[in-house]
Amino acid sequence: MSLDITTIVFFAIAVMIFVRLYGVLGQKTGSEQPPFRPPEVRDARDDAPAVNDNVVTLPRSPEAIARDAAPVPEEPIAGAAPETSLAAALRAIMAAERGFDPARFVDGAKGAYEMIVTAYAAGDRRTLKNLLSKEVMESFGGGIDAREKRGEKVEFTFVGIDRAEIQEASVRGRLAEITVRFAAKVIQVTRKADGTVVEGDPARLTDLVDVWTFARELATADPNWRLVDTRAVD
Repeated sequence: MSLDITTIVFFAIAVMIFVRLYGVLGQKTGSEQPPFRPPEVRDARDDAPAVNDNVVTLPRSPEAIARDAAPVPEEPIAGAAPETSLAAALRAIMAAERGFDPARFVDGAKGAYEMIVTAYAAGDRRTLKNLLSKEVMESFGGGIDAREKRGEKVEFTFVGIDRAEIQEASVRGRLAEITVRFAAKVIQVTRKADGTVVEGDPARLTDLVDVWTFARELATADPNWRLVDTRAVD
């Protein structure tokens, strides 16, 4: 009988120990995901502030800080002849905006050109508003309004850019301006509401040559260049 009581006592103690351990440890296996943390919540360890809701500036390494402290090298700049006002202006932009590269800027300008002419043809004011200065937006918006009042629509296909090159650049204070000459091919037809062709030919390529100026405040959180001036070349 004493043996049975001893067994029961040890069994009861074992159960109590198991219950306490379970309460402390739960059922973790070591492969659980960390607790969810919304993007806008930041730890005290995150010593770099967020630029906006989608982009976070990462802490910079000592090597990157040392590299940015070095002077801009006096080497040839793609698309600009040496010892010219254009080369000097581009170097000034590079000095004020580390990471700026003229060749990458031209690539971005090509993309902006296609987006803007396509959005204008489609009457897409929302896209244009993000890419144009207030004055240019007013001009483009007026053209769209006039076209809509006439009941006209544009059929537009962007074929491609033959050439894009920087023609001018300047820095005044923190405002940088870069002028790019574009040569592109498109297919565009303007029709009345009844389908009658007002302008253009759906079976013919049209050459566009435009000189556009983009501007941006340097050393600011906003990375966007906006179109501030346009000029068509016949």
